[in-house]
Amino acid sequence: MLFFNLSAFYFFYFAAVAVYIIFMPKVLHDIGYTPSQIGVVFALAPLMRFATPFLFLKHIKLNATIFKSSLLLSILSAIGFYFTLNNFYAFTLNNALLGICLSLILPYIEVIALKELGKDRYGKSRLYGSIGFMFIALVLAKFLSEPQIALHYYLCVTILIVIFSLLLLKHDVPHEDTISSKPFSVLEYWPFWLSLFFMQMSFGGFYNFFTIYETENGISLEMTSYLWSFGVICEIVMFYFQAPFFKNNLLSIIKISIFVTAIRWFLLYLFPDNLYITFFAQSIHAFSFGLYHSAVIIYLYKIYENKKLAQQFMYGVAYGLGGFVGALVAGWLYGENLFLYSALFALASLLFVSIMKEDVSK
Repeated sequence: MLFFNLSAFYFFYFAAVAVYIIFMPKVLHDIGYTPSQIGVVFALAPLMRFATPFLFLKHIKLNATIFKSSLLLSILSAIGFYFTLNNFYAFTLNNALLGICLSLILPYIEVIALKELGKDRYGKSRLYGSIGFMFIALVLAKFLSEPQIALHYYLCVTILIVIFSLLLLKHDVPHEDTISSKPFSVLEYWPFWLSLFFMQMSFGGFYNFFTIYETENGISLEMTSYLWSFGVICEIVMFYFQAPFFKNNLLSIIKISIFVTAIRWFLLYLFPDNLYITFFAQSIHAFSFGLYHSAVIIYLYKIYENKKLAQQFMYGVAYGLGGFVGALVAGWLYGENLFLYSALFALASLLFVSIMKEDVSK
């Protein structure tokens, strides 16, 4: 039952992510938001995801009470979409609230997943998040005839997230982070945190401009959608079969994943119109996200005593600040050299992680 509840949580959590990042920008565009307004709205969530963990360094603990409060606020935020959608300022504030909730919910569950499933079974549960993302991407596209439909989907999956989150609460260890013998410090492993930042920054061009980049180089929109789906399928396969990798040195796995990611971006730079090579580059998503993501959260789980805060900072530094800066920089650098820059950012990530001492948490 635990495995089912965790898998269901991941399925609905990332289904909600799919509604939010794939369809909400179109909804806002259709009701009259300007591109700059849409950019502000969707920059807030990663910024809040980055800022929120700093509140938990000294005076606040991510415990069951805070977690349940974030679940309640996530539902209120989803309901608030109906009332704030047509007002830019109100909708922006609502998205800031949502960003705070997201910065708490997933890290909390990730710690439970790693504690209960271990590194051998974690990937087999986490892959359902990728399935949920793909499911919504395929289904909602057929039914999104008016903005309210996206809001209905988002509210429904948010409620299901809350239900399965509450079912998982009994597996939490109360006050596990209060027994830490030393305070949490980002500076203690600063090269690793910089590596996380640059790795996610390298994805800015991919997440925000891959479709535009490929279609401008002669790949049809339909084929580009297949390229997206193929990358997610490769990611799912990696999640399922990744356990044997973690019998090896975690830092080495992370370095290899970053290196092949740099190769992936370099291939997209050199052969943007070659469909076969682009499919091969997309297959590397199995390493640059599937294997890399799992190795990183397992590594942080092992080296930090305050495990929840470590996961909060991972999502904040990487997907929060790294995602935000990566999106902005990709917009400034967009052109035929976009993925050359992405490859250089990935190599910077590899350089910083190479400074780390060998993994003693094998």
